[in-house]
Amino acid sequence: MSIDPRETCERRPLVRPALSLPQTACASRRKLLQSWCVGFGGLALSQLLGATHSSAAEDAPVGPLSPRAPHFRPRAKRVIFLFMHGGPSHVDLFDPKPALQKNDGKQPSFPRTRVTFAKRGNLLASPWKFRPTGKNGIPMSELWQHLPAVADELCMVHSVCDQNVAHGGACMKLSTGSDSLLRPSMGSWVSYGLGTENQNLPSFITVCPTSLHGGVDNFGTAFLPSIHQGVPLGTPGYPNSLIKDARFEYLENSFRSQTGQRLQLDFLKKMNARHLQVTGPNSDLEARIASFEMAFRMQRAAPDAVDLAGESAATRSLYGMDEEETRNFGQMCLLARRFAERDVRFIQVSHAHSLPFNNEQWDQHSHIQRGHEINVRQIDKPITGLIKDLRQRGLLEDTLVLWGGEFGRTPTAQQGKPETIGRDHHPDGFTMWMAGGGVKGGYRYGKTDEFGYYAVENRMTIHDLHATLLYALGLDHEKLTYHYAGREFRLTDVHGRVATDLFT
Repeated sequence: MSIDPRETCERRPLVRPALSLPQTACASRRKLLQSWCVGFGGLALSQLLGATHSSAAEDAPVGPLSPRAPHFRPRAKRVIFLFMHGGPSHVDLFDPKPALQKNDGKQPSFPRTRVTFAKRGNLLASPWKFRPTGKNGIPMSELWQHLPAVADELCMVHSVCDQNVAHGGACMKLSTGSDSLLRPSMGSWVSYGLGTENQNLPSFITVCPTSLHGGVDNFGTAFLPSIHQGVPLGTPGYPNSLIKDARFEYLENSFRSQTGQRLQLDFLKKMNARHLQVTGPNSDLEARIASFEMAFRMQRAAPDAVDLAGESAATRSLYGMDEEETRNFGQMCLLARRFAERDVRFIQVSHAHSLPFNNEQWDQHSHIQRGHEINVRQIDKPITGLIKDLRQRGLLEDTLVLWGGEFGRTPTAQQGKPETIGRDHHPDGFTMWMAGGGVKGGYRYGKTDEFGYYAVENRMTIHDLHATLLYALGLDHEKLTYHYAGREFRLTDVHGRVATDLFT
């Protein structure tokens, strides 16, 4: 009978017989570590503490974040998710609708199937003109001044759709695959499935996350081992602190030297190993051990990763860090590149700063024109710079960049004064895009109807999006499972269809 290499003891913990500690004071370090290897916790400890072995076969990492083979040949090794919190308007950014322009102010003929926060008005034309960009004519509104330069790298998905019309549920669904139950985030699933090639940094980092609409649960692990949780750069909060003030919390230890910390952790390891011999595997204790060890190793690796002093003036300018309006998000994108080149597996960058006239960045129930003008100016140069920088460093081909929000915005207006008009939440059909990671550049996938209301061709649900993202990483979404509460769970639940047409 063949054994599935992914059916590891962290998925179905095995209770092993307790092993006694060596009684001789002269026991070798190797034997000492072997005697402590009780269940998954012991395996994690031996790797996380940097154990060395004499034979080549024993050199392979065995910890919870050790690199794991994908199910099949991957297109990408890592993901950078550029999350636009609040809901960017597809019909004002990437999905032009001549019929919407022609019928501005008229009553819509499509059924209103969703309960929304405010009564929707009539059709609302986009205030911006569109033009084709790149060799394949990818349409972009005139709001975008820099992104057209990398249009040939972008794979537009115009048919993303789902059901939840509220920020909370839609953010949870996009982040975890469920809008009602606490589930592991997609970054945690990627970390669990593939581990990481850099044992000195977290496998999943989220840059300046917002605490609204799911908060830490949107980058949490739920029932997966906690070592796979997203580690925030900056304290989760809203409005977000400026990235210049962001830091990894509790990274520094001003009370003990690194030698002292090493002795302290070794002693703690002994105590925990004795405890595990009695209790057997304990996922909470193992996660805590792993977090202590990760924090210890990060004291050297993390400061270098976030130190931008060595970046040239040209690179800073590429990301817009020489301009006030784009400096903050530009620095976030530059950090994402630095984490990517250090083989962090999943990096999320959130654009979610409040505006003077509404609390959530892309959520323009009013002032759609003024709000989106500010939003795009803040991100246009930084994300363009990120794609250019990844490409010139040879990172784009194995890094999948995903851009989008939790939903789009309606082709109809919310009732209000003409000068403050806005658009409501809209999950029925909206646009996200990908770049790198083996996707087709300059390609358009899926369609919405003539007004941009419903996804009508190659519909891509959030489960489909997750299945496709995992596919790019070489993971079969139906095989990436975790046994919990009597059943096998997965990111895509019992759904998900891979959009293979997106890939070369």
